[in-house]
Amino acid sequence: MNLNGRKFVMVSSTASTVNQDNPTEFLYWEADGVVWGEYTGDTVTLGRFVGTRDDDVVAISYAHALKAGGKAGGRSSSRIETGDGGLLRLVEEFTFEGDDTPHVSVCTEVA
Repeated sequence: MNLNGRKFVMVSSTASTVNQDNPTEFLYWEADGVVWGEYTGDTVTLGRFVGTRDDDVVAISYAHALKAGGKAGGRSSSRIETGDGGLLRLVEEFTFEGDDTPHVSVCTEVA
């Protein structure tokens, strides 16, 4: 399993309501266990992340600009699962810097 070139969309999050018509989209790249990528969508104008993958766990740090103004960053750990039709699903536990409230989001791969 490799995340290189895979695209995901957020389907749920405990941190915000997901706009199903314009969900946040994530593009992943991977080489030698290092992952990085970018995202944009309903609440984010531009986001970047970098981290590592060990087996089915991805650990990243992220930062993004908010459409409402301001910026946010934090850390997350995602579990990679195989979903319907062999597409991947990411179940992510994350926190924002300055706020230790745990959140969970789910992203599904776009074919």
